[in-house]
Amino acid sequence: MSKPIVAIIGRPNTGKSTLFNALCGQEISIVKDTPGVTRDRIYGDVTWLDYNFTLIDTGGIEPLSDDVLLRSMREQAEIAIETADVIIFLTDVREGVTDADYEVANMLRRSKKPIVLVVNKVDNFRKMEADVYEFYNLGIGDPVPISAASRLSLGDMLDVVVRYLPDPDAEEEEDDRPHIAVVGKPNTGKSSLINRLTGENRVIVSDIAGTTRDAIDTEIRHNGNEYVFIDTAGIRRKSRIKEDIERFSIIRAVAAIDRSDVAILMIDATEGVTEQDAKIAGIAHERGKGMIIAVNKWDAIEKDDHSVRDFTAGIRDRLPFLRYAEIVFISVKTGQRINKLFDTIDAVIENHAMRIGTGVLNEILSEAVVLKQPPSDKGKRLRLYYITQVSTKPPTFVIFINDKKLVHFSYTRYIENQIRETFGLRGTPIRFIYRERKDKDVS
Repeated sequence: MSKPIVAIIGRPNTGKSTLFNALCGQEISIVKDTPGVTRDRIYGDVTWLDYNFTLIDTGGIEPLSDDVLLRSMREQAEIAIETADVIIFLTDVREGVTDADYEVANMLRRSKKPIVLVVNKVDNFRKMEADVYEFYNLGIGDPVPISAASRLSLGDMLDVVVRYLPDPDAEEEEDDRPHIAVVGKPNTGKSSLINRLTGENRVIVSDIAGTTRDAIDTEIRHNGNEYVFIDTAGIRRKSRIKEDIERFSIIRAVAAIDRSDVAILMIDATEGVTEQDAKIAGIAHERGKGMIIAVNKWDAIEKDDHSVRDFTAGIRDRLPFLRYAEIVFISVKTGQRINKLFDTIDAVIENHAMRIGTGVLNEILSEAVVLKQPPSDKGKRLRLYYITQVSTKPPTFVIFINDKKLVHFSYTRYIENQIRETFGLRGTPIRFIYRERKDKDVS
């Protein structure tokens, strides 16, 4: 079940990033008293009661501004509104209701999405009660007073937000078909790939970056197997397309990747790996998805005997956290290696769902410890007692040890490499959880 998306919307400088950081529990967004400082939308995962959702922080909306940056941020916010399941409309009690707030309220009403009106910077409700009630004039529901900086009444706000989210205990209809998210920055050939796989123009394709917007599911059958491809496809009006549109694809990538088993990151061979590619790849990695990097437009590259090797090394260098990802060099235009792409998808799906027996895992662990002693600190050495797999998608292992403080990431990578050498597991991340067990508890 994919996580619902909640977007924080509001004009600049109402405290959106401060609220976002308070809810996510870490300093992710830059906070500064300058309108427009949150240039890129940032996402994070939030848990409240039994509900889990993805929170999106947006740049502020300045509806009446002709400033290029603020116009750009307004378009980002509009995409967040279109993608979100619930919208937190954040206002500022100290500024009161402004003309810009009315404009934003009108925009949100047109979205037909559930809206939670939140009045920020209410450090003392008794003193500011009348000021809070002024926000009823916006006509979009009861204002919820909070102070993001002081973390006051955030629980009350979240109680209202989760009323609009799906019941976490509700049973979702099972769909065992693999879901493949096709993601990447604009104009890398995502929609063209779907069209070639389906053999028909199911998705509108344009040379203008940013012509795709809303996620579309496409059912594809190949060699008797069914797949669901998720493409962030739709159509954007040309008048709203800006050069910096590629930043907008982050939120679409979050939504598509959440619903997938495997993500195909499309990279333009003529450009190489960009910062935007790294951001999108990071989303898939953090969410534990199977990963394929499809280097498209390979037909447009002048090649020699070392081209594939050198390009692969460049990808590994720019995306070191994806050393497990499968890389396929394709040309959607000519159909080059498209069949190999399906073979790779099948292999990654199998690895992503692989389950390994406990006995075999402990043989690997014992041999690994003999070959390389675990780290020690101040005379105390890390002891690894037992390993077992607890889940799949991605394969996740619990290792029982004596002291978590002695664990070093390099030794975790070493254990991971030993497992990968035995079972391959290409295309899927591996997760490790350490649990302490004292010597006296070990039989």
